[in-house]
Amino acid sequence: MKRNSFLLILFFALLASSVPAQSPAKILKQAEKALGGTKALQKIRSRQKTGTIVNVRDASSGTFAIQTSQPNFYNESFDLNGFETESGFNGKSGWTRDSRSGLKTLTGAASRSLQAEANFRNSLWLNYKKEKSKIVSCGRIEIDGKPANCVSLIAANGISLKIFFDAASNLLVREEIPTGDEPKIFEYRDYKPVNGIQEAFSVTAKMGEDSYDIKFEKIIHNAQIAKTEFDFPNLAGKPLPDISALLNQLQENEDKTEAILENYSYTQKTVMRELAKDGVLREKESEIYQLSFYKGYRIRRLIEKNGKPLSAKDQADEDEKVQKNLAEIEKKIARKEAKGETAEDNDRRISVAEVLRASLLKNPRRERFRGRDVVVFDFEPNPAFDMKNAKTMLKFFGKVGGVMWIDETDKQVARLEGSLFENFKIAGGLLANLKKGATFSLERERINDEIWLPSLTDINISVKVFLVKGINLNQSVRSYDYQKFRTEVTDSKVDEIKKP
Repeated sequence: MKRNSFLLILFFALLASSVPAQSPAKILKQAEKALGGTKALQKIRSRQKTGTIVNVRDASSGTFAIQTSQPNFYNESFDLNGFETESGFNGKSGWTRDSRSGLKTLTGAASRSLQAEANFRNSLWLNYKKEKSKIVSCGRIEIDGKPANCVSLIAANGISLKIFFDAASNLLVREEIPTGDEPKIFEYRDYKPVNGIQEAFSVTAKMGEDSYDIKFEKIIHNAQIAKTEFDFPNLAGKPLPDISALLNQLQENEDKTEAILENYSYTQKTVMRELAKDGVLREKESEIYQLSFYKGYRIRRLIEKNGKPLSAKDQADEDEKVQKNLAEIEKKIARKEAKGETAEDNDRRISVAEVLRASLLKNPRRERFRGRDVVVFDFEPNPAFDMKNAKTMLKFFGKVGGVMWIDETDKQVARLEGSLFENFKIAGGLLANLKKGATFSLERERINDEIWLPSLTDINISVKVFLVKGINLNQSVRSYDYQKFRTEVTDSKVDEIKKP
């Protein structure tokens, strides 16, 4: 009898192992059908959910609300016995506020995570191919004693959301949303139809150390929601500086920065990353350069590749390239001087102040950033900007929106985060076509109490080159070891003399 029981168990185990696991694409398609159908889901342009919330730990209770509007506007708020908490993404920046800590603009991983959540709340996984995201199976677990299939939805920048679907009903039963520290977890129950779409009216949420029971009383689809609903709360406080005057000061300081930068050299490490098939963002290759400036031109000297110093021969070849570059700079300057010309506009770098003049500035506010007082504001493309007659780089920034932190004392940019609001074509698309949704961030640090210089840049761009090849560019650029020197060029050679 025992032998027969063992054989029976072995038979069912083998039978179970022979059933092929469902692909993540199939799991998502089944979920779309269970929720009401792909076409019906695509027709939802906005959602408003209101109800009640109870903190499981201390039984405090209050109101809870979520609203979304495409393409990526998101707002979540709740009030527990008078203690208010709110967070949102307004298409340009993510923010959070509560009654104790006040208002804060999110940066780094926390900002990217909230933007990923805003995208998900608006369109679920429906646009993952267009957004260059990946879907990967993360196995099967039990939720409330029932089997559930897990799919990781991984954005092009590596931010991963885990979503779980009941294996029998195919309905969404759990989400794990990254926050930069630990994930927020939402579990869904009590589905009811709203305009033909299945909506969960009961939610258990774990945020930080607390768990909450949320009951929705009303869910509305496709209501008209003003964009201002997703803007930063307008809090009273110290008056803001005049923005026009601030930009003028910013431009003046950037002009001074250009001159000061001539006296600095630094090291820069670029790491190229790739989102692999398994959804993990891995380092693909890296390069380390020594950089300096000469008469407004940047000089780059490669010293390391993929973690190894260049060979003696390769370093000699690289140094020869640098000397040739210096000689070309001298010839170019000499030609211009002979003709009585100044540097062409295209030779000059675009300043941040110029970028902002091609933008609409919104939501100015005061905050603290890395221990200093800063003025923060969002920016977005200005439809009245003269794109036709602008320089190429300014045309690019004329299609960019994001958020900027300006040091209030030094009147210099401390941090910038941006994204491309629409496709950008170079040479009419013949050379390259940068895809909408490209993101980048730039952080600066204060050097020698006189200048703010780049410390970390993060870039995530999808681009089609020569109308044929599609490239996903994901890289980080770290700049460090800033040192003062002066440059002298003799016989097409550059000598660096460090100042005492």
